[in-house]
Amino acid sequence: MRLILLGPPGAGKGTQSRLISKRYHIPQISTGDILRKAVAEKTTLGIKAKSYLDRGALVPDDVVIEMIEGRLRENDCRSGYILDGFPRTAAQAEALSKNLKKMRAEIDHVINIDVDYNELLERLTGRRTCRKCGEGFHIVFNPPQKEGICDKCGGELYQREDDKKDTILERLKVYEEQSAQLKDYYSMDARFYSIKGLGGVEEIFDKIVCVLES
Repeated sequence: MRLILLGPPGAGKGTQSRLISKRYHIPQISTGDILRKAVAEKTTLGIKAKSYLDRGALVPDDVVIEMIEGRLRENDCRSGYILDGFPRTAAQAEALSKNLKKMRAEIDHVINIDVDYNELLERLTGRRTCRKCGEGFHIVFNPPQKEGICDKCGGELYQREDDKKDTILERLKVYEEQSAQLKDYYSMDARFYSIKGLGGVEEIFDKIVCVLES
């Protein structure tokens, strides 16, 4: 099973990807993990990517696609994989499709987790992180026993810069601009499914399983 999981920041892609990975015994693949590994190992592509990251620029699509293609050729991907949050643009989707055709390993399912804008704001701006141990909480969905204090180590909880409202609004704006073209690219494909990302984690996972096993 080769699967692409799409959705805005805060939709729960990472959580659902881990559940899918565990149920179907296929690896969860994210561009962030691939980039960090390539940079740490100082591969040719990693060095190239680092030159962009160091100056705060986006890593070009061709570099990212080449990294992903290399990852998908690894042994643990023979039975399938989940691409978590990639592609992000129609151009990336087109490039990925061409490369997968060359590999004779086209995508089986593209699932989009659709979440209401206001719900996303509540999810993302409610996150809190422990300064000491890094444990994550949420003021609504997973509050600490004592406000502002980490249950695990007693450290101070704070709101990261990328979880503040202005930053979140910008992230969602960028996502909407990019995803509009991406949804158009996939929406006419019979392999594309959009599910509502409302309810508990297991409830959303059940919806995904229904799509994958229908």
